[in-house]
Amino acid sequence: MGDWTFLTNHAQVLLCVAGSGGDHLTAREIAENVRITERAVQRILDDLEEEGYISRFRDGRTNRYEIHPERPMRHPAQRGVAVRDLIELLTLSE
Repeated sequence: MGDWTFLTNHAQVLLCVAGSGGDHLTAREIAENVRITERAVQRILDDLEEEGYISRFRDGRTNRYEIHPERPMRHPAQRGVAVRDLIELLTLSE
């Protein structure tokens, strides 16, 4: 089996945050879940926050996250589709 996956690391981090319900998470916990480095998680969280997909709130050594599900997907092929739709689709079994 090849090394590729269907979802980008950005999508994986967003889904991890969504799955936590916004509860307190560390970059290490996200990195372990997504199986990427903590530094990569930090860069992805910075991207998601900068583009308005999440808000981060510091609470001691952890962060609490708020997802903005109304934000549109970025790729032109998904024009008009909200991030909410992706999250709902990929978390149906949970």
